[in-house]
Formats: sequence, C-alpha cells, structure tokens
Amino acid sequence: MIAQSFFAGILASVLHVVSGPDHLAAITPLAIETRKKVWRIGLFWGFGHLTGMLVIGLLFLAFKEVIPVELISKYSEQLVGIVLIGVGIWAIFRLFFKVQGHNHPHIHGGEKPYIHVHDHNHDNNTLNHEHMHSKALQQNSWSSFVIGVLHGLAGIAHFLLLLPVLGFQNQFEGVLYIIGFALGTVLAMVVYAYILGRISNGSQKLQSPNTFQSIRLAGGLFAIVIGVYWIYLGF
Repeated sequence: MIAQSFFAGILASVLHVVSGPDHLAAITPLAIETRKKVWRIGLFWGFGHLTGMLVIGLLFLAFKEVIPVELISKYSEQLVGIVLIGVGIWAIFRLFFKVQGHNHPHIHGGEKPYIHVHDHNHDNNTLNHEHMHSKALQQNSWSSFVIGVLHGLAGIAHFLLLLPVLGFQNQFEGVLYIIGFALGTVLAMVVYAYILGRISNGSQKLQSPNTFQSIRLAGGLFAIVIGVYWIYLGF
C-alpha cells in the first residue's frame, strides 16, 4: 500500500501535466529555442509549478477567511494566458529578426600588405556562440520557472489532485503521495522538454533548414493559441 500511494502520486501528476495544453505550450517555445541542456527548461518549470502550488496552498490554509484566494487564482489564470501569448510572440520575433553580424577589418602582412574586410557573424564565433547559448539557457530556465509558478498559482483545482491524501490510512502514506506527485510533475516536464529538444536539434541537422524554422513557428503559434484560449476561459 505504501508503494502504491507513492506511484499513485506520480501517475496523478504526470496525467495532470500532460493533459494540460497550457503546461506544454508554456515551455515549448523555450525548449525549441534552447540548444543545450534543454531538460533544464522542464526542470525549472516543474520546480516553479510546485512553488506556486505551495504558495497558494499556504495562503488558502492560513488566510482563507481574509484573502480572496479564489480571486487570486482567477487572475493568475488570465496572467498565465498573457504570458503564454508573450512567449509565443517572442519565439516568432526571434524567428524573423535574427542578430545581425558586423564587419571586421584585418590587415594582412607580407610583401604587399592589404586590408581585408569580412563579415563577422556572432554565430560563427565559437567562444561567443557558447556564451550566447549559456546565457540563453539561463534566461529561458528562469523564464520557465516564473511561468511554472504562475501555473501553480492558477486554479484551486490543483487541490482536487491532492484529495486522495484524505483517504490514506496514515500520514506517512499521504506524505509519500505528495512526494510522488511532486516528483512526477518535475519528471513529466523534464521528459517532455528533453524529447522536444531532441526533435528540435535533429531537425537542424536535416538538409532542409525550413523544417527547423517550421517547428519554431509552430511552437510560437501553439503558445499564442493556448494563451488566447486561457484568457477566454477567465471571462
């Protein structure tokens, strides 16, 4: 029974994560735009989601008579929709507006010195390229964390997933269920981000560059559509 409560928590959280298109849409553009360690995008979202749930849970238990927790949750849902639209627009903007290179003059010596000017593109500079990837990973990871927090705050329905705790025979089984739920939430998004990253990176190695661009466009549009729908649900 102890093992069953733990795995039941994992199963409930995995189903909760993958059945919510807003969850997947939140990190899809971020995962596509991240080149390395894409799994961190899902990891940070998972921790953010758990943080949001913990905050709204504590508020509900401690100040349910004073603070309109349901109102906070409602506006959090609309804020999630706005953020999803923003993430989608950001992804599409990056698709059509790339970082421009600049010209680099070099003086070549020899018997007849001459000045050679060539275009220096940031993407061709290995050190700068690695620095850009590291910075992008850090920014996208923390963006994913913030979105995860908002998702955790959005919806009192999260507590329905924790109701099985009331049916366990002892507190230890209930704790195991909650631990399993937390672990499953993080695990599901890590796996999703990893798979998405593999698909994205694999598409870049194909002969047609349009495949990767299409994936980026689809990810941005996916986030925008779900964001609009999420805002519509709030009215």
